[in-house]
Amino acid sequence: MSKLRLAIVGAGPAGIYAADILLKAEKDFDVSIDLFEHLPAPYGLVRYGVAPDHPRIKGIINALRDVLDRGDIRIFGNVRFGTDITLEDLQKHYNAVIFATGAIRDADLKVPGIELDGSYGAADFVNWFDAHPDVPTTWPLNAREIAVIGNGNVALDVARMLAKHADDLLPTEIPENVYQGLKASPVTDVHVFGRRGPAQVKFTPLELRELGELNDVDMVLYDEDFDYDEASQEAIATNKQIMVIDRVLQKWRKEPQEGSSRRLHLHFYANPEEILGEDGKVSALRYERTKPTGFGGVEGTGEYREVPVQAVYRAVGYFGSPLEQIPFDEARGVIPNRGGQVHDINGDQIPGLYATGWIKRGPIGLIGATKSDAMETIENVLADRATWWTPEAPEEEAIPALLEERGVAYTDLDGWHRLDEHEIGLGEPHERARIKVGHRGEMIRISRDEPAAE
Repeated sequence: MSKLRLAIVGAGPAGIYAADILLKAEKDFDVSIDLFEHLPAPYGLVRYGVAPDHPRIKGIINALRDVLDRGDIRIFGNVRFGTDITLEDLQKHYNAVIFATGAIRDADLKVPGIELDGSYGAADFVNWFDAHPDVPTTWPLNAREIAVIGNGNVALDVARMLAKHADDLLPTEIPENVYQGLKASPVTDVHVFGRRGPAQVKFTPLELRELGELNDVDMVLYDEDFDYDEASQEAIATNKQIMVIDRVLQKWRKEPQEGSSRRLHLHFYANPEEILGEDGKVSALRYERTKPTGFGGVEGTGEYREVPVQAVYRAVGYFGSPLEQIPFDEARGVIPNRGGQVHDINGDQIPGLYATGWIKRGPIGLIGATKSDAMETIENVLADRATWWTPEAPEEEAIPALLEERGVAYTDLDGWHRLDEHEIGLGEPHERARIKVGHRGEMIRISRDEPAAE
């Protein structure tokens, strides 16, 4: 065999890193890689899962763009696996496939009242403010008091976007409909609830500091949350990240803020027990006060409190989605695998199938972990050379022909460049980084350089 034909399903960081690592790996054969993405544009959660006021994180796109712009990886956007292209198609045209589909759903939070009107998933909200083409363009922002459940970066992203004044987002790539929605929001108080203490949070110092930089927003902390146990003191003394987080929190405690039109409250040792409602709508969050066990964990105290809110956002993690004909672990939301090698319910490896990124390991870790994931998966792809599929039609021209025959309006790298330039052009008159196009049909039209409908 003189060439490896590889398909990668998912054009976010995980998929692009896997392609890049394989192309740079030492090998005695050529490689041809096709990326398939169900959205018309690449970059996955870097484009649709990062708040618009995070330009430093979005800078990752520049590195990913450099990989794609080399021209040795093809991309087929607006192609849905299982519908537009199937597993049988991939087996016919490729030697192997890597699934890098990520995790885009909200994990469940099993508390009474979660189904009430005004109870939302953080992922859905993030998709809205990032102009995901498959979500509605409006969002119900009518609550004055809001609860955000979770103590990770996504929880702080959501809290920051809810508390921040819309005009302060204008220099970013915030979509116009999102700006108008946030501008009309009557919010006065955003409450963030974490089950454990300040020394056990999952967010980063960068995310925390950004809360303190919000204009006309007071940070509110509660002294009862800072009676540290021995395990917390040890964490602060030995973990540099926790040490920095503690310094930021202590600074806010010692310098109380007041007088702003909005407040952002951080509640620790607060375990959500129930979302209360009136007439089918959220009216309060009921939580149990917890206490440290002395070993880094917490336990309930039997003391219950209620905070009046009219909306609740759960930010307790993302969850993967099953793929047609591919094994799926319903409990963990991942494709079952060992080192990226997909296996069946009996634990036996399935030749030709691989996974990387969050669909491989679950929605934890940042970009560094995604790169390590991809490296491990690629190592196993190369080691499994003897068990790759033998495609009957490996010709590269077969894929565009197949998609065109099926009437799939796919987009390519040139199409992304057209869309990218269009969005930047929309933002320039307003001195904004870009204004995203959020309608799938319009994204496809611009990418494919088709005329606008009359």
